Amino acid sequence: MRWLNHSRSGRVVVGATASALMILAAWLFTESKSETSYIWPTFGQVWTSFRETWLFSHVGSDVWPSLRRMFVGYGIAAVAGVAVGFVLGSSKVLDAMATPVVSFLRSIPAAALLPPAIVLFGIGDLTKIVVIAFVCCWPIILNTRDGVLELDDTMLASARIYGITGVRRFGLIVLPAVAPRIFAGLRISLSIAILLLVTSEMVASVNGIGYFVFLAQQQFAVDDMWAGVILLGLLGVVLNYLLSLVERFVLRWHQPADHA
Repeated sequence: MRWLNHSRSGRVVVGATASALMILAAWLFTESKSETSYIWPTFGQVWTSFRETWLFSHVGSDVWPSLRRMFVGYGIAAVAGVAVGFVLGSSKVLDAMATPVVSFLRSIPAAALLPPAIVLFGIGDLTKIVVIAFVCCWPIILNTRDGVLELDDTMLASARIYGITGVRRFGLIVLPAVAPRIFAGLRISLSIAILLLVTSEMVASVNGIGYFVFLAQQQFAVDDMWAGVILLGLLGVVLNYLLSLVERFVLRWHQPADHA
């Protein structure tokens, strides 16, 4: 199986085969369960609901509002997280002062933030954006800070000897060196953003994918509920894939340890 480590096409074939087998297993399982339990609609029924609901019908009313909230909150978290991470990593004094505060804030459960956010901002988009931005910024802050702290002293000294300072030093040396850690934080935060989006829409919203899934569950529309769950899974896969493409392009000079 060593060829899997060097062949991208081989990994694609294995992944596609595994996905096909999982779909087949789900199909057979739901077919056998649908006759005895209403909570397991057949795969065909779920696909019909998915096609009728999410292929254009609810894109404007539910999908687009969810994506807008998530991208705004995630974007704020990315910008703020990278900026704060660089500041903390560049100053040992500030890092020591901020570490207890950061540890406390990042330990607050995301679900516990929703009630105060609703009290402060209501049930509009601002509540979801604030919660997503607040929770998603911590992995980015910590990874960026660690990346700055791990900068090689010899590399920085060499840049100083060659007169590379200021903005040129940051753009040519510091940022590329820290970029792999930044993208690690972005990947973690992306999954958190999707989770928070669904949770917040279930608690305080009148539209969105999470609201649709919750409403379908309340109305015992089980096939619609599972169709929404499948959409969320596909959304996570697509967004992670797009982020990996951006990472591969930006870090095309970087070779991960598992490919060394």
